[in-house]
Amino acid sequence: MYINNIKILGICFLSTLLLISCSNDDGPSPDIIGEETPEETENPDPEEETPEETPEETDENTIEGETGTVNIIDSEQISDSYVLVNDLLAPAVYLMDKSANIVYEWDLGEKSIGNDAILQDDGTLLATFRYDESNDILFGGYGGQIQILDKEGTSLWDFVYATSEHRMHHDIERMPNGNVLAIAWERIPQETATENGSTHNMDLYLESVIEIDPTTDQIVWEWHSIDHIIQDVDDTKSNFGSVSGNPQLIDINFNSNDTGNLMHINGIDYDADNDLIYLSVNFYSEVWVIDHSTDTSAAAAHSGGNYGRGGDLVYRFGNPSTYGDLDSERLFHNNHHPNLFEPSKFMIFSNGGELGQSTVYEMELPEALYQQSIPQNTAPQVTWSFSNPELFADRVSGAVRLPNGNTMITEGDYGIWEVTMDGEVVWKFSGQGFFWRSYHYAKDDPGVLELGL
Repeated sequence: MYINNIKILGICFLSTLLLISCSNDDGPSPDIIGEETPEETENPDPEEETPEETPEETDENTIEGETGTVNIIDSEQISDSYVLVNDLLAPAVYLMDKSANIVYEWDLGEKSIGNDAILQDDGTLLATFRYDESNDILFGGYGGQIQILDKEGTSLWDFVYATSEHRMHHDIERMPNGNVLAIAWERIPQETATENGSTHNMDLYLESVIEIDPTTDQIVWEWHSIDHIIQDVDDTKSNFGSVSGNPQLIDINFNSNDTGNLMHINGIDYDADNDLIYLSVNFYSEVWVIDHSTDTSAAAAHSGGNYGRGGDLVYRFGNPSTYGDLDSERLFHNNHHPNLFEPSKFMIFSNGGELGQSTVYEMELPEALYQQSIPQNTAPQVTWSFSNPELFADRVSGAVRLPNGNTMITEGDYGIWEVTMDGEVVWKFSGQGFFWRSYHYAKDDPGVLELGL
């Protein structure tokens, strides 16, 4: 079933590329796969079953599997594990082995992921889906719906947050208490945006974060970027002040585009030990860190919480020009998949934008961050990075550290790499899909065992 469907989708995808050659998007159309149109600037995504195919070994280092082609460069250094693949063109979310054979899959039917799906310890799949019953706020990467699917694909929980005023998108994060953090756009009417100092003369679609309790379907905490704005262009409007003097606030006029989608957060991670939320802000080419210890009221203010800053940014890094620092080094050019894989150890995929070159960064976050006393201009230390002339995806993508020390990199329009700490490529997978992310699962992971594998 998967083979036929993905081949059909691949053909349709290639045909569509020819039809959108006049678009500014030089990748798959957001209307097809639900991911963002790159807008990186300094200021600114009838069936017939066939017999199961046996993987064909074509030479000593290449295997043709069910989902694509595997190149084995150094078999002794490859992590012997499973990979959960989030392919935005696939009719299923699937778990595959390192020979590109599917070991388990969730048939999505008519649904399309939008964009994230993870295997949980009980063998269920927590996934976001494109909710098309509401036709408002359809920027690339939109979702609108979260579901938990059991092993058979039956929905155990269904939550929709998609109206003309707001829509969930891109990424979600399960918290230790069972609640779910989600990113959402919210519409800011032009009049309100202008009063807040916007020079865009249009409705804006700014970012928010919500925390949902799946047992009650209630939003129990929320944060809104509109509450933490600064602008330096009009002293007759709200939020006027020095951008460089207030790096804890967000310059509403840093970016400009003709959609009103100015920030485009595309990734979220949660640090339970320090009660912090990390946000990958694609159109600002940086990461924002906010304090989750606040209640919703304090999250809308400039004081309160463990850091005493309310919902203001407690830290930001990757692109100092966003707060007027033109002298410090800029690292990120668009970015995806923020993840804290050890205490203070942070990994992120910098797409590269106009550089035409992607880079994975491992960073040591400043100790002062966890002492709640960090100066805003303190940059994290880059402790490891990987790039390669063949590694470039201007959208989606990500990277995770594996237990054996290797790093698994998802290159959105190609496939997946596995590289060592020495930068040696030991395994590569390529397929016809468009890959949002890939997640590592050990063969004895609780979720894998629950699937009976």
